[in-house]
Formats: sequence, structure tokens, C-alpha cells
Amino acid sequence: MKKIIITPNAPAPIGPYNQAILKGNTLYTSGQIAINPESGELVLNDIKTETKQVMENLKAVLKAADMTFDDVVKTTIFISDMNDFGQINEVYGSYLDEENAPARETVQVAKLPKNVHVEISMIAIK
Repeated sequence: MKKIIITPNAPAPIGPYNQAILKGNTLYTSGQIAINPESGELVLNDIKTETKQVMENLKAVLKAADMTFDDVVKTTIFISDMNDFGQINEVYGSYLDEENAPARETVQVAKLPKNVHVEISMIAIK
């Protein structure tokens, strides 16, 4: 049986999906973008600030499932400009233990929801 994970500490879904699904001991998060869950506003000051908001949203979803970044085994990062990769990677890496870092792919895409610059999803196992 799957369990829907939802928290007010991450942005509410803006379509027919949930923040995350827990199936057994595996958590599948939806992609998070830089929406401040308190204000509902986009945080697009600069790419580092945007990425930090994305990671904070993911942290909140993981916490709602009683997990942490240490439980993450796979990450997918979508970015609109590969030139931002270094700055995104710097912020992303600050949330993870390098020795326990998950597998990851990073893909440049033509456009992301709400014209953001980065979207990240994760798979975690407890």
C-alpha cells in the first residue's frame, strides 16, 4: 500500500500529484521548485538562493516521511542553464554528506514550471 506524504512546510502541489509517495520503505518525492511554502511566492533572487529554497523544500518533505538527506539514494536535477551547474552543485552539496552522497543525474531542459531555473526530485530508502 502506498502512503501519501504531505507537509505544510513545503509548497502545496500545483496539479494532480502529491509532494511524495511512500511505498514500503521507499520514498519518491515530486520535483521541488523554489516556492516559499509560507508565502507561496517564488524565490528567484539568484541561483544559489533558488537552489537553497528547493533543498529546504525537499528537506521538509523528507522530514514529513521521517527521513533525512542521509536516506536519499537517487537525485534528479533539472536545470535551465548548464552554466549554473557549479553554483547549484555547491548549494546541493552543502546538504549532503559527500561520502554518503546519492547517485545523481543533472539534465539541462528548455523550460521548467513557472520559469524557474532548477527543479530537484529524490528517491530515499529508510
